[in-house]
Amino acid sequence: MKPEELYRELKLLAEKLGVGVEEHNFRNAGIHVKSGACTVHGRAMIIINKHKSLSKKIRILAASLAKFPHEDQYAVPAVREAINRFAGEE
Repeated sequence: MKPEELYRELKLLAEKLGVGVEEHNFRNAGIHVKSGACTVHGRAMIIINKHKSLSKKIRILAASLAKFPHEDQYAVPAVREAINRFAGEE
């Protein structure tokens, strides 16, 4: 599976789980900001620095999704493999 497809499939799984995924420019934040899972106004979110490489975005998204109960949701094998590979990172 191509990296672009894997990233898209990971975002689809997040949507099924009710987890928002957003990319933001952290360069002008003025403080150190780290990509990953968080809660914003009571909603689970995964915030990713838009300037990261696609491979790092995949790693961040997969590691973050590993923290949510995703086992009952259908996901293509490449998505499950990425989540298992990067679980515990972030």
